[in-house]
Amino acid sequence: MYLEKIELLNFKNYESLALDFDQGINCFTGPNGSGKTNLLDAIYYLSLTKSAFSSTDSSNIRHDSSYFMLRGVFTSDKKAVTIQCQIQSGQKKKVLHDKTPYEKISEHIGRFPAVLIAPDDTELVKGGSEGRRRFFDSLISQIDARYLDDLIRYNQVLKRRQELLKQFENRKYFDGELLDVYDRELVEGAIRLGARRRDFIEEFSPLFVRHYEELSDGKEKVALSYQTEVTGDDFEKKFRKSRDRDLMLQRTNKGIHKDDFTFLTDDHSLKKFGSQGQQKSFVIALKLAKFDVLTDKKGFKPLLLLDDIFDKLDDSRISHLVGMITARRFGQVFLTEARPERTKKVFEHISESPLFFDIKTLREERAGRENPYI
Repeated sequence: MYLEKIELLNFKNYESLALDFDQGINCFTGPNGSGKTNLLDAIYYLSLTKSAFSSTDSSNIRHDSSYFMLRGVFTSDKKAVTIQCQIQSGQKKKVLHDKTPYEKISEHIGRFPAVLIAPDDTELVKGGSEGRRRFFDSLISQIDARYLDDLIRYNQVLKRRQELLKQFENRKYFDGELLDVYDRELVEGAIRLGARRRDFIEEFSPLFVRHYEELSDGKEKVALSYQTEVTGDDFEKKFRKSRDRDLMLQRTNKGIHKDDFTFLTDDHSLKKFGSQGQQKSFVIALKLAKFDVLTDKKGFKPLLLLDDIFDKLDDSRISHLVGMITARRFGQVFLTEARPERTKKVFEHISESPLFFDIKTLREERAGRENPYI
């Protein structure tokens, strides 16, 4: 599977742009602020129907515009498919597959997977549990449509229960039978999702450990584990026992939305005791294991997106990644680079040279042209 071409209209700092890609390595070059990462994010958006860097869809609309549109042509098994994502201010997001809207946008997730490695990825280690849950939920959702459906439903029920708890406090009344309805569905959903997370981590961990050993030359021992109450035999009892506290705090205090994933290096907390290099290596190993899982489950290689990695990684990690690319362990690769001469030097010993796109020049060439997409 590869991305043949892309078109952008009013996406972030782009008024319009259209590019054709190589099936191998594609490098976006240009000074900081030119739009390299935004172009990478457009590819990510086409794959996952959301931005990797913006929390809301409307924040991706170019200033002084009321909408954006992305269109990409993916080719798999010699069959071309056009995917279009568009946002109009005040309206719901639209995702079209060969001009036909999905009945549910979630149907798109996992069809054209992508793995992004970016400078801020160490927030997975240094940040809160929400980011770690989001990482693993996103990965599992791309290989298990049932998990994604259950997760969406769980979050919907959780939101409604939270609203109900606040209503009880604001209106000074209590309806135990109504709360029971939400509780039953939330407990059942949490148990299913927790079991799937637990099983997935057991499958994922060996792949992750293998990649970390390659990155560190086997000098350190790492581990990750899933921390949850929902897979225990007494979870339903704990959930119901927490009702009084839920009513007092007006929020649900038990469930998979409280889970976390523990990252360890040499049996110590990576967050507290890991060096910057160890944290970077840990996250890269997570992303490479994610790539392997998607490749195995989908039967084809996902897109690999590398944002400014040569400026953030040491020579050893760069050498490891380039070696994997040279060995064809990846399929189509997109990377951003402020210094194209550095990328040319990195890849000078392989037969396949990257296809370079000078973003600043491309945008200057587009300036003043009649917009072809209106």
